[in-house]
Amino acid sequence: MRGRLAAAAGTLTVAATLTGCTAGDRAAEDPATTPAAAASAAPTLQQPERSTSTPEASTSTPEAEGEYRDGEYTARGWYGGLPSHHDVTLTIQGDAVTAVAITTPAEDETSLGYQQRFAEALPQAIVGRPIDELDVDRLAGSSGCSEGFMDALAQIRDQAAA
Repeated sequence: MRGRLAAAAGTLTVAATLTGCTAGDRAAEDPATTPAAAASAAPTLQQPERSTSTPEASTSTPEAEGEYRDGEYTARGWYGGLPSHHDVTLTIQGDAVTAVAITTPAEDETSLGYQQRFAEALPQAIVGRPIDELDVDRLAGSSGCSEGFMDALAQIRDQAAA
């Protein structure tokens, strides 16, 4: 399969676009949102939206009082037309994110590149911030990966609610 994808470069572009993990049409309007330029750009944080998705998995250890229980929580966030996903694990303490881990399961090189750049930039964007203030709209040139993260975040907020 890798040989067919490599031989059909146009197919890779279409697959990456369908996953929703591309820079999107807004990249043409703003050169700072290209993958190379956006990797060093700060994320756009906005008011969060709630998801109605059901969590895939969770592990929590309640330890403190607040809006959210302290602990480690995991959820799968979906995005794009194929669809694609990320498995996100957040550690919450005192209603703030203290650690994050995110999978990069894409199989084609273009989508995998977007997922890897997103995963590398995510900790700097969210660790130390209150969980209710997180809304990653575009990070490291990817709006689709952000959608997957936000889907998982909504599930984690529900899991961790005190």
